Amino acid sequence: MTESGERRHGKAPSATRERGVRGAQDAAERAAEGLSSLIRHRLEGVSAVRRGDEDGWIVNVDVLELARIPDTTSLLAVYEVELDASGELTQYRRIARYRRGAQDQ
Repeated sequence: MTESGERRHGKAPSATRERGVRGAQDAAERAAEGLSSLIRHRLEGVSAVRRGDEDGWIVNVDVLELARIPDTTSLLAVYEVELDASGELTQYRRIARYRRGAQDQ
């Protein structure tokens, strides 16, 4: 039985993660992917990306928590997702909850 193509060339399957985050877009994608695997709510998008401590990243991900009709009354939340320098999710927390139709204050 042969191993995967990556393994035959001497690379571990996790080698792509070990090279680190390649910028804000990569951080946003990794945060959304990691959060999606932990919660059962639909992701709406990323509203903020910034550098964190020790070369990590902090990403705010918008999530649909409760769909309602009309859609403007649906409940959304903002989750703050922290990634380490290699792009692995280290922690997340909900920092805000709001109605879709509510104006910013």
